[in-house]
Parts: sequence; C-alpha cells; structure tokens
Amino acid sequence: MTLQRKLALVAALYFVEGFPMGVFSDVWPVFLRDSGASLETIGWLSLLGLAWTLKALWAPAVDGLGLWRQWIAAALVGMALCLAFAPVVAGHPAAAGLIALFALASATQDIAIDASAVAITQPGEEAQLSSTRVAMYRVGKLAFGAGGLMLADRIGWTALHEALAVIVALLALLALATPRLQAGAPRARGEWRRGIALLVRPGVAGAIAFLVFYRLGDLAMAPMVGVFWRDTGASLALIGLVPSGVSAGMGILGAALGGVLVARTALTRALFVGGVLATASNLAYAAAALYGAPLWAVVSASLAESLCGGIASVALVSLLVLACDRAHAGVQFALLTALSPLAGRLVGGASGEVVAAFGYASWFAVTGALTLPALAFIPAVQRWAGPQRA
Repeated sequence: MTLQRKLALVAALYFVEGFPMGVFSDVWPVFLRDSGASLETIGWLSLLGLAWTLKALWAPAVDGLGLWRQWIAAALVGMALCLAFAPVVAGHPAAAGLIALFALASATQDIAIDASAVAITQPGEEAQLSSTRVAMYRVGKLAFGAGGLMLADRIGWTALHEALAVIVALLALLALATPRLQAGAPRARGEWRRGIALLVRPGVAGAIAFLVFYRLGDLAMAPMVGVFWRDTGASLALIGLVPSGVSAGMGILGAALGGVLVARTALTRALFVGGVLATASNLAYAAAALYGAPLWAVVSASLAESLCGGIASVALVSLLVLACDRAHAGVQFALLTALSPLAGRLVGGASGEVVAAFGYASWFAVTGALTLPALAFIPAVQRWAGPQRA
C-alpha cells in the first residue's frame, strides 16, 4: 500500500474514531446540563469514559477474532442505537447505562482502528501518519461536537440525536468497505501474553509514570470546559462555534505543527515541548475564570488549549506507535492508550465536586500543574522505547 493510500485510509478511519468523543465530551455535558443535571453529576458521569481506558481487557479478542472492519461496523451500529434513545432517557438513571454502552462501543471501535493504523505504519512514516491521525480525529470530533451543538441550537436536542443516529448508521455501512487488513483467526488466547511484552523493557516504570501524567491535566479539566462556557451564559451556537468549532480547527493546526516538530527533532524533545504547552494552556483557562470570564479571555484560552493539545497529542501518538510491535498492534496500542488517560479520567470524575466547592479558576489552575511531573520521566521513556525509537 502506498503512503498516499495509507494517509487516505488513516484519515477516513480517524474521522470515524473522533466522532464519539465529540458527542461524549462536547455535546452530552451541555445536553445533560440543559436536562437539569448538576455539576457533580456531570463530573461523575465523565467516569464512564473509563471504557476507553479499560479497552485493553478485551483488545485480544478484537485483535485476534474476526476482521477489524467488522468490529468497527458493529460498534458503529451500537452507537447509533444509543444516540437514537438518548433523548428518551435524559434526566433518568438509565441515561448512565446508555452513556456507558456508547463509551464501550466507541472503545471497541478504537481498538480495531488503532490496530489497523499501527499495522500499516512502516519506519519513517510515523510523523506523517500520526499527524494525519490526530488531525482527522479532531475533524471528526469537530463535525459531531461543534456541528452537533450548533445544529441543536436550531433543531433541538431530540432532532439532533435522531440525525446523528442516522449518520452513524451510514458510517457503519462505509466501514465494511474498508480494506481487509487482517484475516480473522482464533488466536486471542495467547495474544495478551505476547502483547504485554513491552512491559518488561528497561525503563518501563518511568515510562508508565510518564504516560499517566502526560495528558492528566487536559483530561481532568475536560468534563468542565463545555459546562464552564454554558455557565458563563454562552448559547449552544457560541459553544459550538468557539470551544468545539474554531478551537478544533486550532487543534488541527496544532497536529500539523506537531507533525513538523516530530519529524525535525528528537521525539523526547517534542514530548517535552508538548508537555510545557499543555500546562500553559490550562493556566490560560484558569486566568480567564479568575478575572470574571470575559469573552475575549475565554476564547483565547480555548484556542490556546486546542493548539497546544494538538502538538502534544502528535508527540504522544508518535511515541505509542513506535513503541508497539506491529504483530501485536491491537493489544499493545490498547494497553498504552489505556495507561495514558487513566489518571485523568479518574481525577476528572471529581471535577464537578471541586468546581462546585471552589470554583472554576481553582480547578483549572490545579489541572495546569498536573502534567508537569511527566516531564521528569522523559529520560525513562527514551530508555524504554530505545534509541532507535525515541
């Protein structure tokens, strides 16, 4: 497969992978707030995103049974059904179960998509393919997150969910038309043991610490960002336009800049730059909240957060791709992407409680400092990945 075909395939797959996060992190917190949910409830419901962290548990089955494209299509059908029923259960305890099912289906889809991308990546292609992955993931998140909020402002929440359900069902049909990258084989039993071989490399303890802390601040802040905008009086259209829309464009620009950075410098240096920028962007949100959330300051913080996040994400994804053996791509990538957001999602669950008690500015400032410990573990990452990788 030529590099151009790989780029086209990766772009399509990661557009599809990005849409569930647009719904989960951009649309549903605001939808829940409009349905009467408290800050505390929204914060704790964000813990249902742990499905993306726990996906390593069932990655061997996805990696070893059936075709990856079949798993993708089945997951999309499940998410379409969840979207169709979301307005029916809004405001009821059943909403938590539906959100959990949606996250479970999305995490399963991620395993198959990530395995496909890692499997086709050859040495020397990491920067271009990783940049495309991050950029198109953000495009998918933008289309369904920002686009969803802006559409909801015009047609209402129920009609929005019905429209999204139809679109996702159509994506399931398109997924079946992707190339057959993997022949189904009942080899899952030994896949987990072979896949976790990367956990016995030198420097693994420091590498795990790095993965835990690197995106901790971003993920811990995330459940409250859309709610913060809504509580400042912003309309759905404005939330869709700026933090979910224009800022997503800045994230795509950040992904492009991150690709250039990874291609032209050592990966460890790119990781350091990304970590510093991610910390600064959280502090920009803290400053905006501290000084009364004037629109210009909130908009600036949102743009900075997305740009810096795009750069940091490309550096991190490049590291994860390089660390994986293509023969066990599904299990290893799922394991690494489970370790990376684990702490952030757990801490983010308490975000509503902290904001309710101490305010947005305090929470955003705390999250700004949470990424800093990762920088101390970058030398361990280099030992773990190896000089040929990092």
